[in-house]
Amino acid sequence: MQLSSVIFLGITAYIIGSIPSSIWIGKSYFGKDVRDFGSGNAGATNTFRVLGKRAGIIVLMLDILKGVTAASLILYMPSVSHGTDQYVNLQLLFGIFSVVGHIFPVFEHFNGGKGIATLFGMLIGIHYILAVACVALFIIVLLLTRYVSLSSILATISFPIFTIYIFNRDEPLLIAFGIAAALMVVITHKKNIIRILNGEESKTNLFKSNS
Repeated sequence: MQLSSVIFLGITAYIIGSIPSSIWIGKSYFGKDVRDFGSGNAGATNTFRVLGKRAGIIVLMLDILKGVTAASLILYMPSVSHGTDQYVNLQLLFGIFSVVGHIFPVFEHFNGGKGIATLFGMLIGIHYILAVACVALFIIVLLLTRYVSLSSILATISFPIFTIYIFNRDEPLLIAFGIAAALMVVITHKKNIIRILNGEESKTNLFKSNS
């Protein structure tokens, strides 16, 4: 494994993650910077809230794609054998760089989103069945509560639980990352949790078009 390749691909993953889809779409098609409205966050949740369902879905898909692409950069290192701990660890590394890029985008003065969708994209690139399970929980919670933030929180918390108890994965770094990601999501969504408890969090209506 060449260190120069790891560094180059890590920087590439960061740049990919730095693409601020919600900000660029908001400014280009709606004349709005989503950071100036709603929660002030440049992520899919606030895009749903500020720009509506259609824009929210597009941003969500693009942010997920960033994570998938970053985790897939490992394909440019054919010397690393698929299925090995090294392979998974490098996928995690590149994925983390993309999440960091989403949170601190170089293109927008390091002021971005919370990285949940990009995190899920990274998970899809590493273990798509585990990702499907987490996304399924996300959808179920969203349909039941209409809280995008709560759905994101519970889906991310389920990641390490599913990893250990459902899929019996034993990669220490993957498990440690899952636990760290769950803690990070709870911390970064502290204000959302308070608003949910107080009944003040905005809900998303998936079945009604925004006028």
